Amino acid sequence: MSETRIVRVTGALVEAEPMPGAFVQELVRVGERRLFGEVIRIERQRATIQVYEETTGLRLGEPVAAGRSGLEAQLGPGLLGSILDGIGRPLARIAELTGDFIPSGIDTPSLDPTRRFSFVPSVAEGAVVESGDVLGFVEERPGVQHAVLVPPGVGGTVSAIEAGELTVEEALGSLEEGDVLRLAHRWPIRRPRPWSKRLVPDRPLLTGQRIFDFLFPVAEGGSVSVPGGFGTGKTVIEQSLLKFADADIVVFVGCGERGNEIADVLDELPRLVDPRTGRSILDRSVLVVNTSNMPVAAREASIYLGMTIGEYYRDMGLRVAVMADSLSRWAEALREIGSRLQEMPGEEGYPTYLANRLGKIYERTGRIRALGTPEREGSLTFIGAISPPGGDFSEPVTQATLRVVGSLWALDASLAHQRQFPAVDWETSFSLYADGLMPWFERAAGADWPRIRRDTLSILQRERETRDIAGLVGPEALQDRDRLVLEAGRLVREVVIEQSAFQPHDASSSVEKTYRLASLSHGFFRRASEALESGAAFESLGLASARQAIAALRTAAPEELDSVTDAARKAVEGIGQRA
Repeated sequence: MSETRIVRVTGALVEAEPMPGAFVQELVRVGERRLFGEVIRIERQRATIQVYEETTGLRLGEPVAAGRSGLEAQLGPGLLGSILDGIGRPLARIAELTGDFIPSGIDTPSLDPTRRFSFVPSVAEGAVVESGDVLGFVEERPGVQHAVLVPPGVGGTVSAIEAGELTVEEALGSLEEGDVLRLAHRWPIRRPRPWSKRLVPDRPLLTGQRIFDFLFPVAEGGSVSVPGGFGTGKTVIEQSLLKFADADIVVFVGCGERGNEIADVLDELPRLVDPRTGRSILDRSVLVVNTSNMPVAAREASIYLGMTIGEYYRDMGLRVAVMADSLSRWAEALREIGSRLQEMPGEEGYPTYLANRLGKIYERTGRIRALGTPEREGSLTFIGAISPPGGDFSEPVTQATLRVVGSLWALDASLAHQRQFPAVDWETSFSLYADGLMPWFERAAGADWPRIRRDTLSILQRERETRDIAGLVGPEALQDRDRLVLEAGRLVREVVIEQSAFQPHDASSSVEKTYRLASLSHGFFRRASEALESGAAFESLGLASARQAIAALRTAAPEELDSVTDAARKAVEGIGQRA
């Protein structure tokens, strides 16, 4: 049988023949430099391969070697704190081995094969185990216990298992059926990992950002889309979530973003401190980066890699947040690959299966009961940024996402230019999880949380309408009731939902602080409305002192909350009362 050779090269796509026995999604090595590639189409004995590395210099006739497996993620202890490229290679280790540039065809495993972990088994010889059972634990990072699981599809009677210092490739035990147990295993990145039962998403993923937790909450295991034009703060929001989101593990996927932005993230992250543990954010983070100057095919794979890593930690019973910046660049990779394949283009040149691919990514989210014993509940929440050209939300990627997403945090360029952070348009944004999460917020904050939330959204809507009128006739021509609406809306915007990332006590807001601010603002509007109805003039209400007292709560330290809240409540009660 003749050797498989390259017969055509077009950008990131290579055609090779003959390839008998090849299958779609098979991982192959292309050319004399042994570049990583994946089979994406087969016609007779000719295979079309998308290459995950730079194809410059490939020649016709170079050999192609079959791999007989798909692109897989290496899953095990040592992932936390790592920085991987789009196909799972550790960039820091590659830099140590080869310098600042990634050489073609380098094959470095995701996990350090020389690092040893202290394994403590939780099952004994003779135990019957099945997929998902916990075999034992290792300390992956200080204070982070990593559960070693029986890989999906494996099960039987434990014939040998013992504690010890092990690398990820060394055997920790074996089954009578012949399977060898290790700290790490591999999993195809495009196949969702199995679970036992899907649970109701009735608990919120707290973000520390008031506008999200209060107005547009997301459930643990939910999905969020964050569309916004250039300069609206998508990256800053995701960095804030990376630091303050109430998740056990965070996977950040930098998909096609500019190299300098990713460099800033990589430079800043090691210095960020997790407020819950006092240690570096990297101790609970995994970064997958494929910048705009990296091969486009690996960009398409990076999202699946991030989701697979997230599902792995979810299966341990942890709350995982996967953040992707941005899905627009991922969709552009699909468009480029589709054009090289000469596929029928859809709207704006994107492939017709764009919505289907997006749906398959979002459906991997969820709150679940994991396979195996002991019983564990985990969740995977996906937050995907979108960069619509010109901020046009009618473009295909945003519209396809809106069909499957549970929450929308729409960013507005005009609000960003007004220095409002987060620059979220409350008229466009929504949350399909809000009603299901209200019982949790009622227990955690106050029974009137749902009513205050509805009234706050009503005030913001009325303030927007009144501002439009004031722009025509001037605020002095408005009636006192309308002037109060403007003042209450401004209080909500600037004090309740706006935050400062530079103020240590305002960068993240607890549910209790959010509730107090919203409740006081609601009381501000209600008390002033009552004073107007009783005949008081707008100028005599004394709103400035009450507003200042409520605003002081934003920057109050945790130990000052009660005293500052009492002072603000007294100021609100004094609205309309002459000295």
